[in-house]
Amino acid sequence: MGTDTMTQATVLILLGPPGAGKGTQARMLEDAFGLVQLSTGDLLRAAVAAGTEAGKQAKAVMEAGGLVSDAIVLAILKDRMAEPDTARGVILDGFPRTAAQAEALDGLLAAQGMAVSSVISMEVDDQAMIARVAGRYTCADCGEGYHDEFKQPAVAGVCDKCGGTAFKRRADDNAETAGARLAAYHAQTAPLIAYYEGRGVLERIDAMGSIETIRDGMAAIVSRVSA
Repeated sequence: MGTDTMTQATVLILLGPPGAGKGTQARMLEDAFGLVQLSTGDLLRAAVAAGTEAGKQAKAVMEAGGLVSDAIVLAILKDRMAEPDTARGVILDGFPRTAAQAEALDGLLAAQGMAVSSVISMEVDDQAMIARVAGRYTCADCGEGYHDEFKQPAVAGVCDKCGGTAFKRRADDNAETAGARLAAYHAQTAPLIAYYEGRGVLERIDAMGSIETIRDGMAAIVSRVSA
């Protein structure tokens, strides 16, 4: 991807605790704006599978039981953002997680003539979020997300997206685990929110509304920063 193209790219960061709906909203933004969602976990797995230089480094660290360093994650992200399908822009999910990672990301983007376009913080009510997480499940075939209360398939037992009939729930989607993950999220993300608020790129969205209302609010933000 040439520098001129990359300069035009939208770089969107989604912040939100587990269960806030980041994955669902990211897929909608992908479809609406031609952006590519980049999840840290998916990026690492893909780089390891492809055997890239950074992927080999990540594999060695993971096999040794260590945590992949910020430098390796950034190298993998840089490689992925150089691919042609990211020309319109990317949605980052799961990175950065700390102010130090945010600073490193700023440096990576600046070297490419880019900058973070917007950071959307999906604000939640903790107790309601615990109930939301405990009811979610996904299609075992395509990964489309569903919920016992908020989003069931149009035809019971059949995935709307791929027609699959097998569904699964994460073992850690229970009230106790969800509460612990929320507390950890708030502690970890508070400095990150302050970091981006100080740079004037933070937007807040009430993530307890309907999927459609949240989608419309996010779309308005992306339309504005992409103009």
